[in-house]
Amino acid sequence: MNSMERQGNPYGLPKASRWDGIKDLGVEFAQPGVEYDVLYWVGCAGAYDARNQKVTRAMIQIMRAAGLKFAVMRAERCNCESARRLGNEYLYQMATTENVENFGALSFKRIMTACPHCFNTIKNEYPQFEGNYEVIHHTQLIAELIGNRVINPKQNITETITYHDSCYLGRYNNIYDPQREILKALSVGENLVEMARTRDKGLCCGGGGGRMWLEENTGERINNVRVQDAVAVNAKTLASGCPFCMTMLEDGAKATGVDEQIARKDIAELVAEAL
Repeated sequence: MNSMERQGNPYGLPKASRWDGIKDLGVEFAQPGVEYDVLYWVGCAGAYDARNQKVTRAMIQIMRAAGLKFAVMRAERCNCESARRLGNEYLYQMATTENVENFGALSFKRIMTACPHCFNTIKNEYPQFEGNYEVIHHTQLIAELIGNRVINPKQNITETITYHDSCYLGRYNNIYDPQREILKALSVGENLVEMARTRDKGLCCGGGGGRMWLEENTGERINNVRVQDAVAVNAKTLASGCPFCMTMLEDGAKATGVDEQIARKDIAELVAEAL
């Protein structure tokens, strides 16, 4: 929590380095008085975590291919969703007030984020603080772009793939279909298979409620169990749409010895590879 308060991110990395992972891409910082189709809320994982920076770069590629006018907010800071879940309401409200104020200085049609935790917070909790916006998840945007034939990715998934439902995207917001529509559009034949626990009965990756920052010392780790659910249906790729899930599933695959057996990919990465 000290890192979220002092540096604006839970990793404790410098505020000034937030955009280093994409600075070579020349992404525009949103300017007052300019209207954007999409304000891309990258989130802390997408900005600082090396694995999830790949998802950010993939989304930038997709939006550029679609011809969208988009930008990121230079002053973006952690929304401190984890702090609220862990009981630090003061820190959460401080961050929320700052973000809502910064949003208010900009003009955009929609906020898009690849993090379901950020999605749920900005969409469903920011209205409590007069932050009312149209907020979409990156898989919703991608499904829309494919459905409207704005982008036409190739069908390049030839092996079995399964999808892990994020809790905040699924059970909290009932968004289950866009991700599956995308994977079906990318598949050659019927390659999408469902795990035993899926959709509203899906199994959490174990990273929510601040637990991504906790080392489990007893019992079986839930992320290991979830990876084995994917192995049980002979999936060659385990797809997700959440940076917390990505981190947990990556760790689970390594811990259970299936790192080389099953790939972990965000849906945005799969689409970018097919463009």
